[in-house]
Amino acid sequence: MLNAEEDAATRALSHLEDTCLVWHSLDGLRAVTGVSALLRGSPGTSGLQPFGSDQQEEVVRRLAAVSAEARAMLEAVDAGGGQASSSRARTRVSVDEAAGPAEELIARGLLVPSGEGMLTLPGEVGLALRGGWTTVDRADVPPTLPTSSRAATSVDRAAAGAAFELVRNLELLLDAWGVAPPRSLRGGTGLTVRDLKATAERLHVSEPTAALLIEVAWSSGLLALGTDEEGDPSWMPTDLFDRWLQQPLAARWAHVAGAWLGSPRLPGLVGQRDPAGKTWNALAPDLAGASAADTRRVTLRLLADLPDGEVLAAGTGPAAVVARLAWERPRRLRTRTESREAMVDWTLTEAETLGLGAFGGLAAHGRLLVAGEDPVPALDALLPEPVDHVLLQGDLTAVAPGPLEPVLARTLAVVGAVESHGGATVYRFTKESVRRAMDRGWTATEIHAFLAAASRTPVPQALTYLVDDTARTFGTVRVGLAAAYLRSDDEASLAELVAHPAAESLGLRRLAPTVVISTVALDALLPRLRELGMAPVVEAPDGSVHVARPDAKRAKDRNAQRPAGAEEAHAAARAAAVAARVKAGDETASSRPAPPEPASTMAILHEAIDAREQVVISYVDGRGVAGEARVEPVGLDGGSLAARVEGDVRAFALSRIRGVRPAE
Repeated sequence: MLNAEEDAATRALSHLEDTCLVWHSLDGLRAVTGVSALLRGSPGTSGLQPFGSDQQEEVVRRLAAVSAEARAMLEAVDAGGGQASSSRARTRVSVDEAAGPAEELIARGLLVPSGEGMLTLPGEVGLALRGGWTTVDRADVPPTLPTSSRAATSVDRAAAGAAFELVRNLELLLDAWGVAPPRSLRGGTGLTVRDLKATAERLHVSEPTAALLIEVAWSSGLLALGTDEEGDPSWMPTDLFDRWLQQPLAARWAHVAGAWLGSPRLPGLVGQRDPAGKTWNALAPDLAGASAADTRRVTLRLLADLPDGEVLAAGTGPAAVVARLAWERPRRLRTRTESREAMVDWTLTEAETLGLGAFGGLAAHGRLLVAGEDPVPALDALLPEPVDHVLLQGDLTAVAPGPLEPVLARTLAVVGAVESHGGATVYRFTKESVRRAMDRGWTATEIHAFLAAASRTPVPQALTYLVDDTARTFGTVRVGLAAAYLRSDDEASLAELVAHPAAESLGLRRLAPTVVISTVALDALLPRLRELGMAPVVEAPDGSVHVARPDAKRAKDRNAQRPAGAEEAHAAARAAAVAARVKAGDETASSRPAPPEPASTMAILHEAIDAREQVVISYVDGRGVAGEARVEPVGLDGGSLAARVEGDVRAFALSRIRGVRPAE
């Protein structure tokens, strides 16, 4: 039955026996309980059997009698998974009454109604349709991957450059979010679209790339949800980020790339619409897929198995990978958010962005990472030695002639702004960048000393003037926090208040002989001043005295306007309601059928499905009427039993089945 060599079929069968999916019974080889239900609906594996195993000639005869349109429909159903919708086709029709290809196939028994408006292709029909084979193509020959020639050294160099760019962008991203962390959506459900766009502009990358960097930072533990100064949930770096910065660049890359390889997250979904029509946000909790990690590993393993000097063909390569993935994982479910085509496309794109490979192939360090080995030495050999200096230019820029040492790069990013990335990063000095350094506590002298020590060229006079001019105007206007002020013509009383030991918690500060400010809000400051023996009044914005009478607070009178005897009547009504509910519960419990033994019921049903035998079920219908039915179980799915009754497939809720016994 297998369209394969006998040796390949023997190896496949041995593998099934080793994994305990097939065992030797007295009647021969048999699949373990549950396999039939899991495979129900797949091409050529349906549990439905309108024909006996010795009636294949009858199946072939019926196939020969169908019209060309019906044959084409049958082949489409087979290629689409073995099931189709029957919303417009009659399920009880003869060959002479059939109207259209669907009804013709139903009338000839080549498509069988399987409940819920679906038609199923019986396994025997699928076999006959494919000439007696389970698959049209050879089952033991995997689809080939088209390749093109590309020197391994060029792949390695390009991937190493992308790896360096990844680490650098993550540093810039987390440094910025450490200073001004973006707030999370309500309930920690992701990152806002506005913050994603701002991050992409700051890093000079596209929004999908920014989403990938953010998701990788979260998956690798460098980013987490914290709380800002106002108590709002915000995304900010973790303590691991500080330790990560102290590691060599290759080790930092291996940490984040390995986290991406094993992560279930799907950054490619960011910006798309979910099944409900809402946009997927970065860092959303539901932005994950059960097969994401395995799909990445299988796809990249295919690239790793390509011969040396060969990479995936640019045009036809990705489609071939999709076909190969379908051969490698034929039973994998295809959902709206996890289609094979999208998963393969995301994997190939993200792998090149993260520096695992380039030009459709894997670099040396990428192969080691996929194989579970240490990629750090291989990547370290590809990265240039970090430099400890920059070249200052007369146009207020500094050029780094290579990757800078981490400490120098982070310090330079404080004084200057990154203008362009690449092998030679360009930093530009502006008033805003110098002021940012001074906001962090730098003095003009310290900035001059840093620039002179970091540069191999003399410090341009224009840059010196820029630093001095910014320092001259820095701090001329000072801003502080004040929640209230006190004003009095009696300078002595204000001086006594400021010096009072009990007034230390009020945050008092004297601005003028007759003016004192406080960091305590007005409604809390007034009672504290009165406790200190003062008699303050509130001053309006125009300087007049504001006298306010506090609102009178009252509690609701529980006994107001309650008629006489109302309490007794309320208690009697409540007791009658409780008694009625108890009585109704007793009546329901007495009429409820005794629950079946779950273990024995499921065991009998599974045995009947595997052996394709009939059983007798005792059940209660939707109106509460008990009855029995002789059925042939087909499958168990979602808490219901699909069984054939007099040629039709019906669904029985397992919760309504009182018992099951083998048929006579």
